[in-house]
Amino acid sequence: MRIGLTYDLRDDYLAAGWSDDDTAEFDSLEVVAGLEGALQHLGHTTDRVGTVGALIGRLRESRSAPWDLVFNIAEGLSQTGIAREAQVPTVLDLFGVPYTFSDPLVCSLSLHKAMTKRVVRDAGVPTAAFAVVTSPDDIARVDLPVPLFAKPVAEGSSKGVTASSWVRRREDLAPVCETLLERYRQPVLVEEYLPGREMTVGIVGTGPLARCLGAMEVHLTDKADPGVYSFDNKEHWRERCRYSLADGPIRDEAYGVALAAYRALGCRDAGRVDVRADARGRLNFIEINPLAGLHPVKSDLPILARLAGMTYDDLIAEIVRSAATRVGERKPALPIPGLRAAPGPAR
Repeated sequence: MRIGLTYDLRDDYLAAGWSDDDTAEFDSLEVVAGLEGALQHLGHTTDRVGTVGALIGRLRESRSAPWDLVFNIAEGLSQTGIAREAQVPTVLDLFGVPYTFSDPLVCSLSLHKAMTKRVVRDAGVPTAAFAVVTSPDDIARVDLPVPLFAKPVAEGSSKGVTASSWVRRREDLAPVCETLLERYRQPVLVEEYLPGREMTVGIVGTGPLARCLGAMEVHLTDKADPGVYSFDNKEHWRERCRYSLADGPIRDEAYGVALAAYRALGCRDAGRVDVRADARGRLNFIEINPLAGLHPVKSDLPILARLAGMTYDDLIAEIVRSAATRVGERKPALPIPGLRAAPGPAR
């Protein structure tokens, strides 16, 4: 297949004046090169497209779809709001071009952690009690027992998650929330702190075909921020973290929670679900990443895949295979008045 690659390159945004924190979720050239190499090893032809702006330009210029499939890892522009991860899928849906991973609804919903927790809770998936702080006035109305955990409601890659996110005293909640409100200009999710084991579950496939690759437990070393899988801990993972695959009943429980959340939300092709145990040892849903990081070396999903005996190329092949199965089930695209003719196959 001819596969287009959509992504946000961190260096481009840094050169344009964005800060390190603003660009924390964007990808390095290593990710793009690694993904491109894997796809080429699998026999596909690749085409680097880049950002949603570049994608729109390419599609408007084309008389037919330039690609059989787009492999999308674009995070979108954070200054445009919480629907940023839905930007590329929305454009591709509009132009009738198939792509990997979840659709605009799932990408928008899953980025808003509180809305996601409401959906999975209604589906019967256990998740910690929580509140949403939209302004400093809301802080006094948080009716949850300490310890608590606070983080931005719509960020990924642990942005905004620091050692201070673990709130042990009631009087510390206000300064933590106020700092997050000011820095990230979005609501703060406050939830009951889960003190037990933390795992991330890798999933490939769609719907009834979705399956777990493994449940990777996160162990923090004595050099890490204690009690929290923070942004700094992830960035310095070689010194601060150790990973292992869970087995036995705890693995099976993690699989059950993760698959139930993944299917309830309608995720496609691949993703990662984070779970953590409460004081009784019961695993709870934390959050889901339907657009999981794919750095060949340091992203959680590829690390998990390696522990499970799967190469990076194997992981990418599973994602493409799932997407290709869905593409084969699509109805033909129809012309859209005022846009252009419906795209034909890539040539």
